[in-house]
Amino acid sequence: MSRALVHGLAVAGVATTRALTRHGYDVVVTDDDVTAPRRAAAEALGVELLPTPAGRRLGDLVASCALVSPSPGVPETHDVVAAAEAADVPLLSEIELAYRWEQERAGGPRPMLAVTGTDGKTTTTLLAVEMLRAAGLKTVDAGNTTTPLVDAIELDLDAYVVECTSFRLAWTPCFRADAAAWLNLAPDHLNWHRTMRTYEQAKARIFVNQRGGDVAIGFVDDPVVMRHLASAPARRRTFGLTSGDYHAEGGGGQAVLVGPQGAIASVAAMRRALPHDITNALAAAALVLETGLADHDAVESALGTFSGPPHRLEAVGEWSGITWYNDSKATTPHAAAAAIRSFDRIVLIAGGYDKHVDLSPMAVDADRVRLLLTIGATADAIAGAFAGVPDIRRAGDLASAVELARRLAEPGDTVLLSPGCASFDQYSNFEARGDHFRALVLAAHGVRSPDAGRADPSTPDGGELP
Repeated sequence: MSRALVHGLAVAGVATTRALTRHGYDVVVTDDDVTAPRRAAAEALGVELLPTPAGRRLGDLVASCALVSPSPGVPETHDVVAAAEAADVPLLSEIELAYRWEQERAGGPRPMLAVTGTDGKTTTTLLAVEMLRAAGLKTVDAGNTTTPLVDAIELDLDAYVVECTSFRLAWTPCFRADAAAWLNLAPDHLNWHRTMRTYEQAKARIFVNQRGGDVAIGFVDDPVVMRHLASAPARRRTFGLTSGDYHAEGGGGQAVLVGPQGAIASVAAMRRALPHDITNALAAAALVLETGLADHDAVESALGTFSGPPHRLEAVGEWSGITWYNDSKATTPHAAAAAIRSFDRIVLIAGGYDKHVDLSPMAVDADRVRLLLTIGATADAIAGAFAGVPDIRRAGDLASAVELARRLAEPGDTVLLSPGCASFDQYSNFEARGDHFRALVLAAHGVRSPDAGRADPSTPDGGELP
């Protein structure tokens, strides 16, 4: 029996351990933080859980294994990764393992679509899922979701849409998608990757193993994406707001999404049509249309009902002519900049955990910001990036920021939580931050939030994956 090492026993680690055991491996699990819940999880799985060994003991353990599968939150600088590389033991992510097992499926593998990018992955993935469902297919969003791909391949499905973080793509020597979309690349998670170069290389793996009959889809306005698309072995398609194989034409109520085969859907039919909503829709449409898994009618139907996941420019409400938006998922300057471009007069709440990236790109359209309220560990750096904004105040935490915004916002303003930073300085993840913001805003306007009882900050234990 071959031995496998799984490092990290969170959601993906539990699923990977279960799947490896199911496929006949003798699994040993290590974790840097062996908590009581993780011990209980290991016991339920019937595997040994060890605190991460050090030095030679770690090297010997790794060398005894046929493969090492690091959980997504384990950085490429971790000792387990270094030990596997030194011992020439394959590093395989959960999507790599799932891909290999799917290829061995009786009856053949099912179609697999994949999405990566610094920002927009989740929305584009969910859009593609809705388009496939509108076409009558059984499918699910997998990978960087509540359903790891190793679990998804056990389900009765017709196709998969895989949200691929760089964490998962980094360890994929064979993973391949019938259609793969790369949305963008911007500096992020340099506390996980060794360098920006290794971050880019991980993202680029989404195209590397494709074949001539597959399709590679890239954002026409991103030079890094286009450079890698040019060398992709698959058939190539581009998308963009105003140019590319898939783009938008016309203006106002006459704007339409178009592709190589003509008009796809009216922009007016979309429930939300900010610029990045349109490009996400175009990328998703390209994925399902280029593979022949859905037609234009299915795409249009899905766009007409899709409202988007929470925490991504989520409209919280409007009171006294002031609108409030929760964009807690904007954990990068690139994502925050896209949100800021969507409004004309903004009270911006920004700041959070320091991921060691340049924050200045989020201030490209600083003239749209009337008032800046900074929070978290990067408060001073955010204030420096937006130095030209006429009114900057250091709120410190989200509760203070919401109270200041309530008092200082004026009719016609948009109060926008778009942090441009991760949440780990004050929250467990971006969802907890967004839930807290929503609850604070609703409470400030006399509305009880369904999240009111569970919106407290907590010690970081999660991950905002790139």
